[in-house]
Amino acid sequence: MGMLLLVLLLALLLFGLGFAFKVLWLLAVVVLVVWIVGFLVRPAGTGGSRGRWYRW
Repeated sequence: MGMLLLVLLLALLLFGLGFAFKVLWLLAVVVLVVWIVGFLVRPAGTGGSRGRWYRW
């Protein structure tokens, strides 16, 4: 009984880690796409030139 419980707990842990990794991977892709789109469509600065992509 204890071995079965250990195997089920290990399977649940591995499924949870895999799911979390997939969610984090999708989040990273979304952030990258938003960053690229923001970089491409950033508004023009004064004088018609494009502004800096950073805020400093």
